[in-house]
Amino acid sequence: MKKIYIVWLLGLLASFTQAQQRADSVLAFTLKQTIDIARKQSPDVLYARHSFRSSYWNYCYYKANYLPSLTFSSTPNFNHSINAITLPDGTAQYIQQNQLKTDASLAITQNISLTGGSLFVQTSLQRLDELTGNSYSYKSTPVIIGYQQSLLGYNHLKWDKKIEPIRFESAKKTYVETLELVSARATNKFFNLAKAQTNLEIARTNYANADTLYVFAQGRYDIGTITENEMLQLEINKLNEESNRLNAQLEVDDCMEDLRSYLGITNSSPIMVIIDNEVPKGTVNLPEALGYALQNSPDILNMQRMKLESESSVASAKASAGLKADLYMQFGLAQTGKEIETAYKDPLNQQYVEIGIRMPILDWGRGKGQVQVAKSRRDMVYSQTDQDRNTFEMNIAKLVKQFNLQSNQLNVAVKADYTAERRNEVARKLYLLGKSTILDLNASIAEKDTAKRNYINTLYNYWSLYYTLRSITLFDFEKEIPITEDYKMLIQ
Repeated sequence: MKKIYIVWLLGLLASFTQAQQRADSVLAFTLKQTIDIARKQSPDVLYARHSFRSSYWNYCYYKANYLPSLTFSSTPNFNHSINAITLPDGTAQYIQQNQLKTDASLAITQNISLTGGSLFVQTSLQRLDELTGNSYSYKSTPVIIGYQQSLLGYNHLKWDKKIEPIRFESAKKTYVETLELVSARATNKFFNLAKAQTNLEIARTNYANADTLYVFAQGRYDIGTITENEMLQLEINKLNEESNRLNAQLEVDDCMEDLRSYLGITNSSPIMVIIDNEVPKGTVNLPEALGYALQNSPDILNMQRMKLESESSVASAKASAGLKADLYMQFGLAQTGKEIETAYKDPLNQQYVEIGIRMPILDWGRGKGQVQVAKSRRDMVYSQTDQDRNTFEMNIAKLVKQFNLQSNQLNVAVKADYTAERRNEVARKLYLLGKSTILDLNASIAEKDTAKRNYINTLYNYWSLYYTLRSITLFDFEKEIPITEDYKMLIQ
């Protein structure tokens, strides 16, 4: 007996150890933990980071257009050919040339956003080697100051200065908005698994109760206190609950893999979600929410950008259709010499001015048509953005109203879940005592299951509306602070 007891004790200990290991391998997440993981490594967040970095470098490129640029250039060339050369008396003669030209220049260029032109300062040195005669000479331009621009043309620098800051600000707010939408999507997947787990729990409980009632009913049937029809009804209930339990397990597995994939979890351990009944207290004031949304939402900035881009297109069409003139002028010093020193001695003045004009005389209305098309598109953009803004404001009002009502609905769902649970317990006891019918018992089970599922759905709706409201206003109503991110960390 002592040996048998020891073997039994070791077997019990081994079973307990295996059960504990299985429990330790389960990944249990609350809603907050699920959202934290999703905001760090979900596919949507990774895409949003790369998108923001792209916007950041585009913005850096835009800002660089307004800063001075320093450029070094050199175009050496070798020429060994027969060419027609114009002689001093005006005649031309074919002469064999054997030359090597080398040069180097350094230029500083500054774009002028007010006019759309560019100012440059340049210095250069050239050397010409006559390989046939074994001689060489230098040409220096110690300094050249020049300016060029398109007169009456489209000034993209001016329009970029209006559009690009809005585009980048929209990119920053879009990233924050995406994080909140990720929270909403993670909430959806979290509660999908929570609903599946609840259905499985309900199915297991109902199956256990149905099995107990069926066994109990067999005894009552044997002594003739219940009919065969009632006995068969309990057997059908048991079989249905067994089928529900198997289907619920499949649903749990599917939702678990969906959540695991979205969170980027490579661990194959089972996932279990833990439902926290605590929710933030209070309601949201509609005028405040609307003000935060109009101030923070990237949608509003995108509407402003679209209007400016349409105005820019009209300006570009007008510039292309009318008179065009290009101005180029430069002033500087130049000198030549056999040596570098002499090439920089007593430099001579040099000036160069060029104005090019092109005016359409007969284009069969093409230029006018381009302008009208641009104006029509601009008017269409204005109408569309105004409509979008009205829709945006109506959606805010609808969202705030739904969120404020959801808190009361959650309280009702909690009470309904508790009451239905108690009613089912009473109905089951009454049936066991023979004081209730199978119909009443089945009705109590259905009400219990419906109340439990309705509570989970109501809790999901609350958190879904909560994060959707945060995403559209970019404001934390619980802490009463704007939602922002450390953008410098994103570009590292």
